[in-house]
Amino acid sequence: MPAYICPQDGTRADTTALTWCCPVCRGPWDLAFEPTGTLSPDSLAGRVNSLWRYEEVLPLSAPATSLGEGRTPLVPLTGTVSAKLDFLMPTLSFKDRGAVMLAELARRLAPERVVADSSGNAGTAVAAYCARASLPCTVYVPEGTSAKKTEQIRAHGARLEIVPGDREATAAAARAAADVPGTFYASHVFNPFFLHGTKTYVYELWEDLGGRLPDALAVPVGNGTLLLGAALAVAELHALGLIDRRPALIAVQAEAVSPLAAAFRAGADGLPDAPAGPAAATLAEGIAIPRPPRARAVLAAVRESGGTFLTVTEDEIRAAQLDLAARGFYVETTGVACWAAVGGWTDRSVVVPLCGAGLKTGLAAA
Repeated sequence: MPAYICPQDGTRADTTALTWCCPVCRGPWDLAFEPTGTLSPDSLAGRVNSLWRYEEVLPLSAPATSLGEGRTPLVPLTGTVSAKLDFLMPTLSFKDRGAVMLAELARRLAPERVVADSSGNAGTAVAAYCARASLPCTVYVPEGTSAKKTEQIRAHGARLEIVPGDREATAAAARAAADVPGTFYASHVFNPFFLHGTKTYVYELWEDLGGRLPDALAVPVGNGTLLLGAALAVAELHALGLIDRRPALIAVQAEAVSPLAAAFRAGADGLPDAPAGPAAATLAEGIAIPRPPRARAVLAAVRESGGTFLTVTEDEIRAAQLDLAARGFYVETTGVACWAAVGGWTDRSVVVPLCGAGLKTGLAAA
């Protein structure tokens, strides 16, 4: 089993413990893990048709909690822009990639309880996979979370805690609960097993494109879990000699809540020390994160890739959702942000993730 390691101070912990953050700085863990084998497109023939087909590069294997997640279609939208349809996952969002890793780890550790916090999609995914693993689960969500998402969480048998205030208040409530002995904190932000699930997004692209990647990967960024997973996969594929060129990472935020874009443009390595105020309202609720704990890692990953940050307005989000629907794809408002940002690109190949189904939030009001 790999070990947790703090990227800030080097503190290490055993992943068999229920230690959800670095005990020294209270920051998120990374995972001391390296792939144990090599892959090739030919070696994957005949394997299970889920993300678990990439077993050589995953920190867990032989799962009992799988719902068949992964292997979502890659569909061209224009001559240069393609979409990966991650809204076709079992719980209708890309968060299944990481949630299955957390639930599988929790199943093996057998805690008394599992807690999670979410603006919606991570909570529905953790609830579903905990149900699959027969684990008691409590999900904390902010008031104002989509009724369809809270309905889905309850349907999977999880206890729902609706927290007054914004996403930051919700995270604080969940972390207080995570400190209770016997609790596994299924955090898509603090637990790096989640990132090793989201990295399979890029392994699938590499396989579907015949052993290569596009010129750029556009990714919506709130806490940055898909972007950091993508960066992890790109680094691994390059280290394994499976790609010779790394794509640029294009991070997309809603203009209304764009702390990372502002820090990137200012040339900062992290966010200001002053606490942020309440997040502004945005249709892209899934990426409305004013102070992401992995901010420094996200900024570094984008810079190292030669990428950039882009922001989209509320009107652009509305228009992008309608445009995708007119093309046959009904996607939630957070999930259309990348199409709004790069849908008109013609100078290089780029893939956008359609991260969540439109049924989760409905059509944005005009």
